[in-house]
Amino acid sequence: MKIAGFGFRSSVTHAALADALQRAGGAAGLTALATAQDKVAGLQAFGESLGLPVIGLAREALQAVQTPTQSARVKAQFGTGSLAEAAALAAAGPGAKLRGRRCQSADGAATCAIAGGTA
Repeated sequence: MKIAGFGFRSSVTHAALADALQRAGGAAGLTALATAQDKVAGLQAFGESLGLPVIGLAREALQAVQTPTQSARVKAQFGTGSLAEAAALAAAGPGAKLRGRRCQSADGAATCAIAGGTA
């Protein structure tokens, strides 16, 4: 599995999500997109445009993931240092690893990280 995890503001645009994904490595080979359960609606149309399902992760699943990036604001809201990194890693499954660094869209409205696993 190769998963793109996203964190984003409620005002995010399709263009910002696409920009963050492109900066993180692009959509080639992705099997799904992932984010926090309560943010799925904001990612659904983007996932549909790519022909990919969107995985919504419970807060408990996100809290269980240690991330290289540590944001105090994200930690307070989601219980992990980076929503994009935690979502990608949790959705990719046990033993998953980040494929690169977390990237932010030019407008700062979206972040994306890509992780790969064996499942």
